[in-house]
Amino acid sequence: MPDHLNVESLRVTVQGSTTDVVDDVSFAIEGGQVLGMVGESGSGKTTVALAVMGHARRGLEISGGSVRLSGDDVLGMSPRELQSTRGSRMAYVAQDPASALNPALTVGRQLREIFREHNEGVDPEARLAEMLEEVRLDGVGDVLSAYPHQLSGGQQQRVMIAAAFACRPELIVLDEPTTGLDVTTQRHVLSTIEGLCDSYGVAALYVSHDLAVVGEIAHQVGVMYAGRLVELGSTDEIFSVPGHPYTRGLLRSIPRSDRTARLRGISGRPPRPGARPRGCSFAPRCPMVVDACSAQEPPPVPIGPASHVARCIRVQESVAESRRAIQNGHNLRSEAEDRGEALVQVTGVSAAYGDQPVLRDISLAVAGGECLAIVGESGSGKTTLARCIVGLHENWTGEIVLRGEPLATGVRQRDLAAVRSMQYVFQNPYTSLNPRKTILQIVEQPLVSLASMSGRERRERVLSALEDVALSPEYLRRYPDELSGGERQRVAIARAIVDDPAVLVCDEVTSALDVSVQATIVELLRRLRVERGLTLLFITHDLAVVRSIAQRTVVMSEGEIVETGTTAQILDQPEADYTRMLLADVPKLRRTVGERPVANADPTRS
Repeated sequence: MPDHLNVESLRVTVQGSTTDVVDDVSFAIEGGQVLGMVGESGSGKTTVALAVMGHARRGLEISGGSVRLSGDDVLGMSPRELQSTRGSRMAYVAQDPASALNPALTVGRQLREIFREHNEGVDPEARLAEMLEEVRLDGVGDVLSAYPHQLSGGQQQRVMIAAAFACRPELIVLDEPTTGLDVTTQRHVLSTIEGLCDSYGVAALYVSHDLAVVGEIAHQVGVMYAGRLVELGSTDEIFSVPGHPYTRGLLRSIPRSDRTARLRGISGRPPRPGARPRGCSFAPRCPMVVDACSAQEPPPVPIGPASHVARCIRVQESVAESRRAIQNGHNLRSEAEDRGEALVQVTGVSAAYGDQPVLRDISLAVAGGECLAIVGESGSGKTTLARCIVGLHENWTGEIVLRGEPLATGVRQRDLAAVRSMQYVFQNPYTSLNPRKTILQIVEQPLVSLASMSGRERRERVLSALEDVALSPEYLRRYPDELSGGERQRVAIARAIVDDPAVLVCDEVTSALDVSVQATIVELLRRLRVERGLTLLFITHDLAVVRSIAQRTVVMSEGEIVETGTTAQILDQPEADYTRMLLADVPKLRRTVGERPVANADPTRS
């Protein structure tokens, strides 16, 4: 099958300079195939994805290379030609649907506009019904008349995917499309993408930090580091015998739901644009570095099949290391630890939005110094419960107790000590940070009300918090729009821990992070829990992460608790059918040499 997309020597630079953000990136995608592009935050994945569509973000420009869509030169198209091509022949699914959808228009109007704009010559209403069915929104009542804010994050993302596939494009670019989705919704979205690409011969560029998901859906994998493609090959080859030490480091950062292990992030930080070291960009962080690595940028070196290449002069030694099948970390101590007295006690809590009940008679306890995970699908009530606990949602009944003292329903009615004792890290780093304030001002905010603390002391606390989340002092004067999604989330975490709270409520805090940073954050939270006696309420849809951090787990569905117990009991011996369903949908990475990693051995899937 001919290539639908062919990218050659793509180069993106800072506007008006020779400083490159992406350099010498080449790959091709056949119709019906998916190429997964992975790498840490700031590696250039999204920049490449946008450049493929002939677009560069503010302050950047595409300064070299070629992008061809079924032979047509995308970079040579006029603005009018690009406008016509985008949405019809190529489509884009953004990472954050809340900012991509127009909040002032209903879902139906936004979807119908696609057909008016591109004049597809189809019956819009019939296609709309088909689109909603494909993304599993056909059972959501009045979804077409709803506004985006009336849908959950998962539903908003499915609307975006429906819009992208509406005109049956030749190419679809997906930028973290399953970030923030629960595992069941994620499984359906992945199956939808895979099925539509195969059925309609659509080439897909799938950008993600989740290597387990990429291993499930992608036929090829490209690994980005510091703006360059450092490894490219089939999914089987990349996951079985990674040739670049960076790729192997990413694989070792992936959490596993089938066993408990300490996650191992990659030490150090990637270089900023314009600050690459001489020679191999990964050399300062590489465990296999030798003097020759600093001589010059390594060219792509073939590994086995010609389609598998890696930019590493020690590629054969790296492959040999991969074949030894190094396992992740060391086993953790038993999760059935003795529990202390309850620090947070929730009893008979029911909550509603208006007249719509969301939580029904929820009771649970979180012991001091433990991590309690709350898992379930989107819409199960996890976030609403967390918001009730910290006082951000006031329409609830029942009792919530902190250190033996009942809490008022709303945060404004609680005393300052109780408010400072519980800090919240929100799911979406794009909306949780004030765009008009610097990172110093954002992280410092919880300390401003402390009259006893000098400005110098506040700054030292801020620097310490940033260091804990792997951000250097140079971030102090930056604004949120200068940071990647992962960097923004780390700032949010720094803001939450800067005031040394007793309870940290983490609402999907790792969903926007690449696997290496995710591993670092999970280990950071574990260390904070042990060293400071910090209590964690960890809300997530990622059951693999739960295995790595939580002692106890609560499973929620439709506003009720369906199962609770130690994490080992929940993940290894689930009693509820709903829990077993969730576990069946978790991507499971297998890294046996010669065996393609798959997310579930489901015989019903082709």
